[in-house]
Amino acid sequence: MNKVCVRNVVIGEGMPKICAPVVGRTREEILLQVKELLEAGPDLAEWRADWFEGAKDKGELREVLGLLRGELGEMPLLVTFRTKREGGEQEISAEDYEEFLREVLASGQADLVDVELFMGTELLERIVERAHEKGVKVAASSHDFEKTPNVGEMVDRLCRMQRAGADLLKIAVMPKDPGDVLTLLAATWQMRECYASQPVITMAMGGKGVISRMAGEIFGSALTFGAVGKASAPGQVKAEELKGVLRMLHENL
Repeated sequence: MNKVCVRNVVIGEGMPKICAPVVGRTREEILLQVKELLEAGPDLAEWRADWFEGAKDKGELREVLGLLRGELGEMPLLVTFRTKREGGEQEISAEDYEEFLREVLASGQADLVDVELFMGTELLERIVERAHEKGVKVAASSHDFEKTPNVGEMVDRLCRMQRAGADLLKIAVMPKDPGDVLTLLAATWQMRECYASQPVITMAMGGKGVISRMAGEIFGSALTFGAVGKASAPGQVKAEELKGVLRMLHENL
């Protein structure tokens, strides 16, 4: 399986990497959260731009991206606009979504961008091509807040992301019982062992799914998300606590 190198972070080897989200609604909230994030020491930062009130204004978008880059230094920055239908804060058309991503890429401030699979394979392929021209990695993603699809469906989604050229392949689902968590872990392992040439990122959300955020190194998930302050998804564990658990598992494998 390929490793994905982003600045000084290598995704796909060793302990799963921890990405912490920034979910401020204003510039001031964003900067305050970044300071807390730096104290917690995750491997990467994710800016959830859909939380930001000015995300659709190109001037404000560029300004915040510049501020984030300046504050984060050499910590990799993933920029995400999570759509409403996949758990985000704002509605956005496919055209505006693609324009947002192109503006982020043009800014030169992001190291990775998130692209939702269900915005369309052609859109994903266009953004992958543009991102790679700019030296930026793409994390393709799929989120299901209602249920846990079967193993075949989850593997199929991850394979579609890979065929489109994404560097990281991410799926997050909502379990209704522990059996659903096992289904997610089975899909992760099957993808890792049989199909993946790129690093896989999977998680079951909510309280029942917390174990999936911690067991990535065992089943094949290369990155997990940990909260610093406000969580961006159900079931996120504090980044500092998550780091301790991941280290304990890593040392005993």
